[in-house]
Amino acid sequence: MQEEKRTKVKKGWLAVRVGLEGEEGGFRRFVIPIAYLHHPHFTRLLEAAREVYGFRSSGPLKLPCSVDDFLHLRWLIERESHHSHSLHLQSFPLHSC
Repeated sequence: MQEEKRTKVKKGWLAVRVGLEGEEGGFRRFVIPIAYLHHPHFTRLLEAAREVYGFRSSGPLKLPCSVDDFLHLRWLIERESHHSHSLHLQSFPLHSC
């Protein structure tokens, strides 16, 4: 039953498996927003995954990078997303009612 719960992912999210063969600690599972799939940095990682693993894969999408590099990439994407949102809000003045 616990394994079934682990495989369910909320709508709008995607499970990925991150790690390198022979890396200490093995692979680690992350659940990310599907919006990441359109980010240029993430797109490059998807291209690398296609080269390493091909198109066919069962289970979570496998990404060929270290967990530390993935965490850094995730931080960059979130920072850019937050920064972009802040710039958007700054470009439109907010007035109190």
